[in-house]
Amino acid sequence: MDLFNSALGKNITFLRPAFFIISGFIGIPNINYYYAFLFFVYIISVLANTAVMAAIYLDHNLRTPKYIAVFNLALVDLLGNSAMVPKVLDIFLFNHPHISYNDCLTFLFFCYVFLSMQALNLVALSYDRVMAIVYPLHYQLKVTHRFMFSLIASFWVFVIIVVLIAIGLLTRLSFCESVVIKSYFCDHGQMYRLACNDYTPSDITAWILLVLILWLPLSIVLLSYLIIGYALAKVATVRERMKGFKTCTAHLSLVAIYFLPILITFTLGANIEPNARIINLSLTSVFPPMLNPIIYVLQTREIKESLRKLLRIIKHYKISKVKFKK
Repeated sequence: MDLFNSALGKNITFLRPAFFIISGFIGIPNINYYYAFLFFVYIISVLANTAVMAAIYLDHNLRTPKYIAVFNLALVDLLGNSAMVPKVLDIFLFNHPHISYNDCLTFLFFCYVFLSMQALNLVALSYDRVMAIVYPLHYQLKVTHRFMFSLIASFWVFVIIVVLIAIGLLTRLSFCESVVIKSYFCDHGQMYRLACNDYTPSDITAWILLVLILWLPLSIVLLSYLIIGYALAKVATVRERMKGFKTCTAHLSLVAIYFLPILITFTLGANIEPNARIINLSLTSVFPPMLNPIIYVLQTREIKESLRKLLRIIKHYKISKVKFKK
């Protein structure tokens, strides 16, 4: 294989195109309305995630290990949609489908890193819920600021390394025929299948990535809720069970929003019409980052109180400023 030949020091020339062409959303009537919807989703995502991060940063009561993970999720959601939506709108709404080879790899890197971190962040939050419900007396010893920072940092390092490996293998491919990517962004699977030399290493890596950043996180989250369910089943009163379960509703909502659309798409597979598949996957990419902060605000009492406090401070500041001017 070319990868191993290269590793042995043989002089191999790879054919790299000057650009790729992103060709998703072809032949869909009134597609401009969908682009307007994506823009609306992006604006709401920016405002909502910024509000959640501001509340956690400014309110000392929210500087707990759990909210370190929540802050990181909001940051990942903000960066993920910022990496995805403006570029998608530029490609399709403003008709700039040509994207240079290096820019395409960069686009792929940021999209995959942030999408992967969303899944791993849900794992961090599920660990927090398990410790809070199963080991409530030892929670502060098991879930510390240092541990949560270390866990999230290790997730970042892991995701960046595996995505860089996938991109490194892409650079060992030659593109001598089609350069048309039938997706809404520089999709790893679509790209390596365009190669005219052996893409087996990239194909294997794609399956490994699918396991590491989708199936493994989902399995860990499901296992954590089996443990939580077993622990709550041993609680004496129904009221205490419901109280324990209520602390998990926000996280369960995030898990459902992130994983269900992806699982439905992969389950139906080839039975989905190509354009419907692209739209579904694009919504799966941009919709959870908008809904995540809204769900946490609506279902988490601490954040709601913190935001109300911040709004009162801002309102008081504006009133004081007006009075001062008078």
